[in-house]
Amino acid sequence: MLLLGLRNAIRQAAQAAQRGQPRHTPRHVRLRPHPPLLLRPRGGVSERRREWAAAFTVAHGTLEKQDVVIAVQNFAFMGGSMGMATGEALVAAAQLAVNQRAALIVFSAAGGARMQEGILSLMQMPRTVIAVQRLREAHLPFIMVLTDPTTGGVTASYAMLGDIQIAEPGALIGFAGQRVIEQTIRETLPEGFQRSEYLLEHGMLDMVVHRRDLRATPSRIVALLLDPMPKADIVSLPRPGIDIPPTGEIPHGAPGKRPG
Repeated sequence: MLLLGLRNAIRQAAQAAQRGQPRHTPRHVRLRPHPPLLLRPRGGVSERRREWAAAFTVAHGTLEKQDVVIAVQNFAFMGGSMGMATGEALVAAAQLAVNQRAALIVFSAAGGARMQEGILSLMQMPRTVIAVQRLREAHLPFIMVLTDPTTGGVTASYAMLGDIQIAEPGALIGFAGQRVIEQTIRETLPEGFQRSEYLLEHGMLDMVVHRRDLRATPSRIVALLLDPMPKADIVSLPRPGIDIPPTGEIPHGAPGKRPG
């Protein structure tokens, strides 16, 4: 009976995820896309408001002539929480990037795992980590753009696994909240703790980029990571104590030269 009840619960949760939202959630949330518009429609940039039916949206196209797959979390939909549909969407996005030999760019904005789905939402943490690992095995770039806020189980899974970690200025990034941490360790946390500038200073991020530059910066990174050929000639650096003549040849008998 317990197994049957679990199967029914999984089936009901899957059906709810396929519908895009649980029953108690408002059917439509109207707003502009949270991240900057990276992929323009063929007909031009549309300012028309769109409907979000889930916390995660995936699109594919080109970014400055580079093939990319972009996934966006919408904090206005249940706090961008990670449920079964979100985990499945990220897995599908990673697989699409592998199939198209494209980079995957993810914009995170989430309060963590979706508690309404219980243990099934926590299962998405290892699933998304495996999806990121597939990208690495395919030698494809995975770029994370962390927006305000990115916390909980999202931070503890795929959000901190990017090859390049980008964050917006002042973004709240962490696992547990600051008040919970202070009550646990009984200490006062430093000013700016869990903000993007603090994490950059302590080596958790690669760069903090303003939203106005969030089109040019990822496109430049993707171009560098996907280009198989270097843009300059490769030269060998001289060893200490060896004078390299203009011809580039190491003089006979110079220190460090291998015989024969």
